[in-house]
Amino acid sequence: MITARQSRAARALLGWNQETLADKARVSLTALRRLESESGLRVYESTRDQVRRALEANGIVLLTTDKGDGVMFMRNAIKEDRNKRL
Repeated sequence: MITARQSRAARALLGWNQETLADKARVSLTALRRLESESGLRVYESTRDQVRRALEANGIVLLTTDKGDGVMFMRNAIKEDRNKRL
């Protein structure tokens, strides 16, 4: 499950604003704002999944450990993923 902080951090790594991520994830801007809110607003699991998939398709790896959650950008992951599809 992607957290609000992970989504914001991933966008920062990619240089995307909320509008760009909402477009790429095919979710409404309002839904993305709810997901990224720290106020505990309810978010559909399908929204979280679409956002996660859009980020992962662009090289983001979501990390979850006993020490906390994080994100990592893998530049080569995008090229490798595209090569697998060909």
